[in-house]
Amino acid sequence: MISRAVLGRTGIEVSRLCFGTLTMSPMQAKLSHQEGARLILRARERGVNFLDAAELYDSYGYIGEALKSDRDMVVAAKSYCYDEKTAQASLEKCLREIGRDWVDLFMLHEQESIHTLRGHEGALTYLNRQKEQGRVRAVGVSTHYAGCVRSAATFGGIDVIFPIVNMEGLGVADGSREDMERAVAFARECGIGMYAMKALGGGHLIPKRREAFRYALSVEGISSVAVGMQRDEEVDYNCDLFEGLEPNEELARRDKRRLLIDFWCEGCGRCARRCGQGAIQVIDGRARVDESKCVLCGYCGSVCPQFCIKVV
Repeated sequence: MISRAVLGRTGIEVSRLCFGTLTMSPMQAKLSHQEGARLILRARERGVNFLDAAELYDSYGYIGEALKSDRDMVVAAKSYCYDEKTAQASLEKCLREIGRDWVDLFMLHEQESIHTLRGHEGALTYLNRQKEQGRVRAVGVSTHYAGCVRSAATFGGIDVIFPIVNMEGLGVADGSREDMERAVAFARECGIGMYAMKALGGGHLIPKRREAFRYALSVEGISSVAVGMQRDEEVDYNCDLFEGLEPNEELARRDKRRLLIDFWCEGCGRCARRCGQGAIQVIDGRARVDESKCVLCGYCGSVCPQFCIKVV
């Protein structure tokens, strides 16, 4: 069975492998709720008890379906809420769709700096009041910025941080792997719980998957690593790796994704403005992707008015 660790001072025990639901969501694979829940429960049988979701992904329904069969799972939710009103609406939506009257972890999605934290302080205040009432067990933020990890660690009202951590520093928006390592070390000293995103660098590190996971798990303060999975083979392969077993390498060789921009793109530029990695440019009237920069988050697709962007 996959081992567990505690998220900082929260007392929340999570599996070292976190099931990321972005890749099964309407933003990527577009699995049915039943099929997504089946995959979650397949991982649950191997000891995975930690699920990462977000309002943007439209993935709470998968978790709600899975929780009908197994209530004993830790759920992390994320939202772009910024004040009491938007935080209340986002929390209520999450609870309604997962089918619980509480959630383990509720985070502010994609924070960038001390300035964005201050701009979202109303939401943090509301979420911490909900924590006092038992509707949220812990409050957190997700970020691609090492500087934000440092700021969040001392801002107050933040229990958990979800940063980009990978062995090549891919996707760290304001520095290098070493900058993020130092920021994570600082947050750990402050008692903040952390779990890592983009350990595979948006797919760039898939050929080095063993080494990439080993690195992410070795970073002190990182309790779990979120990995998106959308097929039985991925679930089995990743669970084997996290259990220390010898996986079937044939399954790994089939796993290659890319960002596809279909021919009907009208070059409006919304995707380029949304991309935090600077991976998309509009050239000759059509969006083009620099695959060396793309981390396959798929967030660009969420703003495309022509629905022509997908991760395949």
